[in-house]
Amino acid sequence: MMRITLFSLSVLGASAYVWPSPKLDALESLRFNQDGHNSGAITVFIEPCGRYLFDGPNVLNSKTGRSDVADWVRTAYHDMATHNVADGTGGLDASIRFAEESLRAENIGDGFNNTFQALRTIANRYVSLADSLALGTIVAIENCGGPEIAFRGGRVDATEPNAPGVPEPQQDLDSHIAAFARQGFTQTEMISLVACGHTFGGVQHAAFPDTVPEINDPNNTQSAAHFDSTFTHFDNNVAIEYMSDTTQNPLVVGLNDTTNSDKRIFGSDGNVTMKSFADSPELFVSTCADLIARMLDTVPREVELTEIITPLRVKPQGIVLSLAGDTLKLSGEVRLWNTTADPQRTVRLLWDDHLGGTGNATLTASGVSSAVAGRYNASWYTFSPDPTNPPDGLVLLLNASAGITSMRFVVDGTLEDQGGVGFAVQDGVVYSETSCSISQASPSPWRMDVAVRDGFNPTRAFLERMSTDSTGRITILETDIARPAQPVAVNADYSIWSINVNGTDAVGTVFYSIGYEVDGVKFAGSNTHFSGGLASCAV
Repeated sequence: MMRITLFSLSVLGASAYVWPSPKLDALESLRFNQDGHNSGAITVFIEPCGRYLFDGPNVLNSKTGRSDVADWVRTAYHDMATHNVADGTGGLDASIRFAEESLRAENIGDGFNNTFQALRTIANRYVSLADSLALGTIVAIENCGGPEIAFRGGRVDATEPNAPGVPEPQQDLDSHIAAFARQGFTQTEMISLVACGHTFGGVQHAAFPDTVPEINDPNNTQSAAHFDSTFTHFDNNVAIEYMSDTTQNPLVVGLNDTTNSDKRIFGSDGNVTMKSFADSPELFVSTCADLIARMLDTVPREVELTEIITPLRVKPQGIVLSLAGDTLKLSGEVRLWNTTADPQRTVRLLWDDHLGGTGNATLTASGVSSAVAGRYNASWYTFSPDPTNPPDGLVLLLNASAGITSMRFVVDGTLEDQGGVGFAVQDGVVYSETSCSISQASPSPWRMDVAVRDGFNPTRAFLERMSTDSTGRITILETDIARPAQPVAVNADYSIWSINVNGTDAVGTVFYSIGYEVDGVKFAGSNTHFSGGLASCAV
């Protein structure tokens, strides 16, 4: 069903990794920087759990009878349900974004397109649409009363639709058992997975008029008949209400018995599984946590997923270097996992340089964040020595000749250095503040200057910008920066490579990052820079 590979192993533990690792850094941040300071891009679509993004002024407390949470869970299952364990095709790969797949009768409804509108704002160069869907589903379940679910990254977005295969409510029990077996699930797991998914949401009249009648309720304008009475909250009520014969689940007690698929599925083992769930909320939670993780990890055979991503205890974030004359400007923050704000805590940054020296600075508390519905907290400290005194108070000023090679942190007297590895920082290729605006025309041409440390000798340097291909997958466009025939020194240690680019386009300001290669090894996304507010180039 899947193959797992370990991207990087460190002394921090079997499922940790060594920072920096751009892809794992991005996945870890999206997974664990959920609410508060430096919050990620997912929870805005989920919190509160009654939120429905497409209900206009009622978005935070939808009166449609629907919720984004239910759409995320349904989209993830329908996308995965194309998997075939025999040949390794299909699975969670965002193929349902293609109209040919989403418009099939088995995928009726607008929830898939709604979900992908959100996913396109979350995905980036390191996080695929499929990873965003998996992670969004996990965050939705966790933040709406559900269990913590293991997350692996590395899903690859499909380039075309997958074969049909999503079960439909009018099909008979044998068809459902066969469909779940093709996906890799037993009959008992089928019962469980349907119950786990149907703790959220319901069935809308517009999509299934023969199953759900018009409800005519101003607080349920899309006539959604819910699977249980707590349809925006994860709990075992879907089983309790089913076993007590009080359920209003339209796929159990609907007037059209042909579409009562939950009735057939739940009762297919004599109600043994559903009774166990009704009797034990703990069993329901643990079973769902395992099965949903398996569902989300069901990917095409050739895709390799990471180990389970766990939070780094100490993690730098947003590290940016730029050169201004004889000074390197260093900015960024460090996150201390599973800690709360503490005015007595002392956090110091130590850095090593090219001359064998060590610098140090006391960091300033900058915020707190939480994850997994507040089960975990983190505190943040900024490299800014004096945030009240911009602009120089917002960055650490380093001597360009000495530069920086790695960082360490001392937290209340305890050294944090990834078990002796340190936190590596490269200053061989950085953004130069000699960059400038050539004119105020539109589109605006800018001269982007990149400073290359003498003796670093990259094979090539280039600018990157994010784009999408014809299938909607994120791609990175590279523009080579020509090596100057004669070095243009900006100081005793750095020379400038320059390129003219458009700073704005039809959408607005363009974002660039710097990439380079050394001996054929590519280092991408280095010292990302926002291309805005440049001074005019000297004439």
